[in-house]
Amino acid sequence: MEVKQIDERVYEIVCGTAHYREVNSKVKELVSRGAEKVILKDVCGQRYIGTGIREKVKIDLYGTAGNDLGIFLYGPEIEVFGNAQDGVGNTMREGKIVVRGHAGDVCGYGMRGGKVYIEGDVGYRVGIHMKGYKDLVPTFIVGGKAGNFFGEYMAGGILILLGLNRKPGEDIVGDYCATGMHGGVIFVRGEVPKRYLGKEVKVFELDSKDRELLTQELKGFSEAFSIPLDEILSEPFTKIVPVSARPYGRLYAHRWGIAAGLIK
Repeated sequence: MEVKQIDERVYEIVCGTAHYREVNSKVKELVSRGAEKVILKDVCGQRYIGTGIREKVKIDLYGTAGNDLGIFLYGPEIEVFGNAQDGVGNTMREGKIVVRGHAGDVCGYGMRGGKVYIEGDVGYRVGIHMKGYKDLVPTFIVGGKAGNFFGEYMAGGILILLGLNRKPGEDIVGDYCATGMHGGVIFVRGEVPKRYLGKEVKVFELDSKDRELLTQELKGFSEAFSIPLDEILSEPFTKIVPVSARPYGRLYAHRWGIAAGLIK
């Protein structure tokens, strides 16, 4: 691992095959010494980058980010010039993550605040258990397509799926979209066939407040990837919201009762 100072408060780390603990330790050390920007070059799947940092630092990452990029993120801004593996934004609370490529599964798990912008596609279970925290409202925007279980058990926040790279006739999302969803809202650019949706949600047309919220949230995505906002909004959006609270609450309670010997 090679470290060099680029400017007064800007540092560069060439990661290569360095262990993720070594990389993260060095990033935290530089931030504690007043670094305002840390550039990570030749990243090869190192995990947990950005974890445990509360300062408002910018982290530029070149390569492939490993699992749990920005897990428990509490303020930094991370920009990935490449792809990211699973768990982007896991349980993050504040800050922003921009991925100029694709991301893996279970991104945005339990996300409580902040913003995540993915330029390309994402895998399965993105937005699972996503929720707000007090006055925080998390936003996760996907520029491409999503796999199965998108928005599964979602309890709060905003999920936006754009499908900007899909071909004519290609599905924008996989099966079981919004299964178990009981809070928050999902906006999908285009139509979502009902056969892909969980039974706990319904599809509605956008009203004026929805359009205002959607436009406001998409401004950041538009600026991040230099995609005209008018182009993104050129196709109608579908709004998905839950129509029941804690849809599987009785099922969980019944299974717990059986396990505890209270129910036969």
